[in-house]
Amino acid sequence: MAVKPLEDRVLVKPIEKENRTESGLYLPESSKEKPIQGEVVAIGPGKLLDNGQRAKPSVKKGDRVVYGKYAGTEVEIKGDKHLILRETELLGVIG
Repeated sequence: MAVKPLEDRVLVKPIEKENRTESGLYLPESSKEKPIQGEVVAIGPGKLLDNGQRAKPSVKKGDRVVYGKYAGTEVEIKGDKHLILRETELLGVIG
C-alpha cells in the first residue's frame, strides 16, 4: 500500500532514539520519549494558492526533519508507524 499525501501534507517516518545511554545503560521502553525527528518519505504537491497555482514544498523526500512532540496524525503502513503532518507543523530540516 502506497500513501500519497494531499495538498501541503508530508509523510514522515519517525526516527527512534537509541534505547541505550552514552554510558551504556539500557533504557526501559516506558522511559522513552516520543520521537521528534524523522525522515520525509513522501510529500504532497503543495498548497493550492488563491491564484490557482501550487506553492512549492520546502522539503523533499529523504530530508531529516524536526517536528513538534504532538504534531501530526499517526498512521501504520506495512507494520511501520508513520506521521502525516502539514508542512507548517515541521519546525526545521536537519542539515
